[in-house]
Amino acid sequence: MRSGLYCALPLSVALAGCTSSGPSARAVKSAENQAVANADIKIVEVTDAVARQVIASGRSALFSEALGDGYPVGAIVGKGDVLDIAIWEAPPAALFGAAGGDARLSSSSSTARGTSLPEQMVNSDGRITIPFAGSIPAAGRTPQQIERDIAGRLKGMAHQPQVIIRLVRNATSNVTIVGDVTNSARVPLTAKGERLLDILAAAGGVKQPVGKTTIQITRGEKVASLPLEAVIKDPQQNIRLQPDDVVTALFQPYSFTALGATGTNAEINFEGTGITLVQALGRVGGLQDQRADVKGVFVFRLEEPSALDPAIANGAQTTPDGKIPVIYRVDMKNPATFFIAQGFPIRNKDVLYVSNAPLADMQKFVNIIASVVYPIIAVQNATK
Repeated sequence: MRSGLYCALPLSVALAGCTSSGPSARAVKSAENQAVANADIKIVEVTDAVARQVIASGRSALFSEALGDGYPVGAIVGKGDVLDIAIWEAPPAALFGAAGGDARLSSSSSTARGTSLPEQMVNSDGRITIPFAGSIPAAGRTPQQIERDIAGRLKGMAHQPQVIIRLVRNATSNVTIVGDVTNSARVPLTAKGERLLDILAAAGGVKQPVGKTTIQITRGEKVASLPLEAVIKDPQQNIRLQPDDVVTALFQPYSFTALGATGTNAEINFEGTGITLVQALGRVGGLQDQRADVKGVFVFRLEEPSALDPAIANGAQTTPDGKIPVIYRVDMKNPATFFIAQGFPIRNKDVLYVSNAPLADMQKFVNIIASVVYPIIAVQNATK
């Protein structure tokens, strides 16, 4: 009786130690059409066609497409800008040149006379005030447009008026650069038309390797991201920045989580250039030989409907943010799958899960039973 109690206790411990570390491949497959956030889960076998469609749907918008190439500062006047305004009249000057003109601009009575007005800041309403011309709209216009507007209003009062406007200070035309750069700063823009790489250089460059850095540009409500490496390789992506742009340098901004029978269970960061399924498996140490089900490699993802076959996406229930819960199944026993996995992209927040082989838990059970029973038999034999 007593010896039976001793045997029962190790046996219960053995059974407790045989619990699986996650769902089996069969259990994952049976999850199809179960609800997640009111959306049905879809199981998709990864084929070459599936991989190509996922790649095509995940193409990031280029800076040149999402934001476009801007205009140099000074080409457009903004609120808070300070303008230098000079008004010239043909002889005999009547309105501005007759008295009190700037000595540097004035000349003899037989030539044109000019008057330099005090510097003017474009007010909060986007306007400036010119003697005899009144309130002139300035914000959002080019200096040439403002010049023509002022000259037009002075006709009939000044003698053949001509106006020259120069941007003195663009106090509000700055770009903010933050993140993994040597010096976060607000960098003033000039009439040269500073581009993205100019601003990065002004901040001392990025602190991390170029190949692992992503650049994000926020312009108003628009946000676009590209790997820094792509910006360097394609001059069209080195766009001209605009006032109030926010440039953020991000080091390995994305991550996926590996679970199950992989070499490492962890959250793995990856760079903005992206990684493939093969690279992801390599970073977690591959599959565990004694546990992994090579037919049970899964990628859990909230997927964009555009990445799926219309036969699956059409009519599918989506999550509140318009995504479809998808479990991609990868059969690593098929040699052709290794070529497909070299192109299948891993996305941010993916879960890479490898299930246990069908006999792995049984083998684990047998090993634990053997480790418990054999010492007991040895003790019993020794006491005989």
